[in-house]
Amino acid sequence: METVNYSKTYRIIHWAIAITFLLLLLTIFLRLTWMNKNNMADIIQAYLSGTDQSLSSEQLIDLAKQIRKPMWDWHIYLGYVLTGLFSLRFILPFFGSMKFQSPLLKNLTTKQKFQKWSYIVFYVCVVVSLVTGLVIVWGPKSLKGVMEEIHILGIYYLIAFIAIHIGGILIAEFTNQKGIISRIVRGSDD
Repeated sequence: METVNYSKTYRIIHWAIAITFLLLLLTIFLRLTWMNKNNMADIIQAYLSGTDQSLSSEQLIDLAKQIRKPMWDWHIYLGYVLTGLFSLRFILPFFGSMKFQSPLLKNLTTKQKFQKWSYIVFYVCVVVSLVTGLVIVWGPKSLKGVMEEIHILGIYYLIAFIAIHIGGILIAEFTNQKGIISRIVRGSDD
């Protein structure tokens, strides 16, 4: 198996994309769990029940949405960052850096073809998520509903890709590509 060394540009882009994805997942996780609008409305209602104040269900939900809005704004900002990073990722091969590898080459093993196809599927899914996210924020309101439905599906491919990616890295590290983790962190395996 050929040892791949990763350039500084490749490593910076890789880790910037990885960190951005993890932060995006954090905003999604918070929105679906602790910062869920219904959970927050229940907490506000429980607090208000000890006072002489009360709000309707709609008011409680609106208040909960306002409380979590700054966190959701970060999701949007991170989406812009990811759009920039992926644009850079797709532009760099034209300048001789970070080449894309074709899964259609004849001399590839089945494992290598699977890896390369996995990345192509991942890139397509990310582009769909980025485009739908941008349409949600900047596009016509008539498309917002359908774009949100498509955009929400992004969490499934992302979690699947992360699991496959980490699993593949661990298998490679402990089998025929020892030092792969060192090379993506430091650029070398020494």
